[in-house]
Amino acid sequence: MLQPASTHKDCLIATPGPLQYIDSAPGLNHVIAELCREPLISFDLEADSMFHFKEKICLIQIATRTACFIVDPLPIPDLSPLSRILSDEAITKIFHGADYDIRSLHRDYGIAINNLFDTELASRFMGNTETGLGAVLKKRFNVVLEKKYQKKDWSQRPLPHEMINYAAKDVHYLIPLYETLWQELEGKGRLEWVLEECHDLTLVRASMVNERPLFLKIKGAGDLDRRGLAVLEALLEFRLSLAEQKDRPLFKVIGNTSLLAIAQGKPQTMNKLCDIRALSDKQTHMYGHALLDIVQAALEIPDSLLPKYPYTRMPRTSSDVSEKFKTLKTWREQKANELGMDAGVLINNAALKAIAESHPENAEALNGIITLKNWQRKELGPEITSLLRKA
Repeated sequence: MLQPASTHKDCLIATPGPLQYIDSAPGLNHVIAELCREPLISFDLEADSMFHFKEKICLIQIATRTACFIVDPLPIPDLSPLSRILSDEAITKIFHGADYDIRSLHRDYGIAINNLFDTELASRFMGNTETGLGAVLKKRFNVVLEKKYQKKDWSQRPLPHEMINYAAKDVHYLIPLYETLWQELEGKGRLEWVLEECHDLTLVRASMVNERPLFLKIKGAGDLDRRGLAVLEALLEFRLSLAEQKDRPLFKVIGNTSLLAIAQGKPQTMNKLCDIRALSDKQTHMYGHALLDIVQAALEIPDSLLPKYPYTRMPRTSSDVSEKFKTLKTWREQKANELGMDAGVLINNAALKAIAESHPENAEALNGIITLKNWQRKELGPEITSLLRKA
């Protein structure tokens, strides 16, 4: 990764050339050949999760210091050439809030990212409380980003020019933002912290979708009895099938809270279903009778076949560990205030609890705690073990 050379923010923001819209395999290959020579490249993605059953990447924005490319992946059969730059250790890839993008690129194209710098994550380590791209650019460069296309359908074609220009602005400022944050982090001695966090971030992957039982992803399902769980699971299966058939996201067919209310009420007549007030008039007209049939079928399932919610019993924590955990949390708040950082960014509760349970005698003993980052062991380890010895 190259160290930025310039420090004056007014000269960091270059004026890009005209946007290049890439919608063919030859065009993509030509652009990739150009980008392979760049040391710094910024990226962003647009997807269609708000409009379709199966989410997919619909646009890939790429920028260098002087050029911006909009890649349309929908008509391009093979996006694997992107891996040449995204996996290249010699090229720094700059994203803002990379978690979703990393998962999406691997899910859709099997592409992994090496040498990542996440400007959102870096902003948190600089103590910024508002780390959305719009807020960060307003604070850093007095740039105001448009938001009106944020929730538009990016799978529509042709894309209006206004939406393409909107998408390009999300990557235009990332290289100067990266250079500014790099120098600030280096000045505070936190650069290595962020680089380790960015490396770990490249390893995240999309979770399996629609794993059974479906009710495990529904907030409040654990409060239902076993019969209610059976009703809910059957309702969720119905919605899943319907959403796939209509090519619509689940929440745009019937919402989670509506299905949960029906599972709680278990209506067996149309009047009872209407009394629950879980559905709109249109939904009741379209799906009411089908939902009543599903509820009735679930009510007839034998007791022995009813599902159980897999409650996880947390192990009892000793008073000694609880006291150490409280001591560590108090220290963390003081340390975070001293550094001007959010306490959870400095070190999270899971790591503090693991430390309290293991009670390390010295900094070396922290090596066995897998929830700790290397930078945390190095920077915070001596203070933590000293604190626990005194406690």
